[in-house]
Amino acid sequence: MAKLSSKDYEYRRTENSISSINYHFVFVPKRRKPILVQDVAKRLQEIIFELVTEHGWKMIALEIMPDHVHFFINAPTNESAADIARWVKARASHHLRKEFPELKKLPALWTPTYFVATTGQVSTEVVKKYIENQRGK
Repeated sequence: MAKLSSKDYEYRRTENSISSINYHFVFVPKRRKPILVQDVAKRLQEIIFELVTEHGWKMIALEIMPDHVHFFINAPTNESAADIARWVKARASHHLRKEFPELKKLPALWTPTYFVATTGQVSTEVVKKYIENQRGK
């Protein structure tokens, strides 16, 4: 659905830091029910884009599948992965269950868990080799 623009590869600069913190999240509806379809999926995308704008995240990719969501963003250093997951899941649950009463049949919209992995401009192996080579300098 959402794609990365070339300027999203740039480092995030603030007065106190330069960073490249990219989070790949996967959120799953309760019981892995295929409920994220049609108008629900469309509204979920709108909710996620609202949060991206409010928090100044940079959207790298977003794919909403019927039974899970892939959400890949660049975030500032002061927002943890746990906070981001909580904000997205809470806002989405609140609005989607309010706007689509059929979703109230589930005990909760989301499972209590989520997947998150971090990425940056370079791979883990490149950083490891860079650090290992520091002693020889």
